[in-house]
Amino acid sequence: MSFEKPSNKHSYTVPCASRFRDEVFALAQAKHCNVADLARSVVLVVPLAVINAHKDPGEPARDDRETVILKSGRSVGKPWRRKPRLQVRMAPGFEIETIRKALALALAIERGHMNVDVESEAAISEAEMEQEAQHALLRDTHDEMARLQNVVKALYFEPISDGVQTREQALYVLGLPPGSQPDLNTVRLRFRRLATVFHPDGKDGCHQRMSQLNAAMELLRRGSH
Repeated sequence: MSFEKPSNKHSYTVPCASRFRDEVFALAQAKHCNVADLARSVVLVVPLAVINAHKDPGEPARDDRETVILKSGRSVGKPWRRKPRLQVRMAPGFEIETIRKALALALAIERGHMNVDVESEAAISEAEMEQEAQHALLRDTHDEMARLQNVVKALYFEPISDGVQTREQALYVLGLPPGSQPDLNTVRLRFRRLATVFHPDGKDGCHQRMSQLNAAMELLRRGSH
């Protein structure tokens, strides 16, 4: 038993003037492709904003109709007058006007009436991407600062009234677990981080806390020998 692979394309009926339809057909024939290939080529190369800003050729006038012979239904074999149209198979999600404008752009480009500066558009896209990257960096920086502020609050120890006298007090001041045996590198790293916060020249500077940090560092440093 076999299964057909589901199609990811949508069939669009694009009403348009007979002259426009014939010009699009002629261009597709000259390029050895179909109408959908023309539309897709423009959509891939030209930014959507540029396509949508292009003049829409519009729907056909009231007296502009084509005659087709019905191939099915109760009226099979009978002539039927309808709006001229183009059938285009493309990815779903496009507006009919966008496809019609894309085909009009294909004609304009072929006639030399319009030049598409792909490099300029790419430069704009790169600039927009760079701007978005900067915004993302600012957001990340803001989030990191908020995280660090929470860490600082967690380590914002209350100074010991009589100063740092014991090892346990030194561990407390440096925010290290009670009874732990940190090596000298760990002690130095914690001291530097807290000194950055509590140094008197900083925003959250505190002479008393900085003094007790120095005392705790010295006590644990001596104890490591």
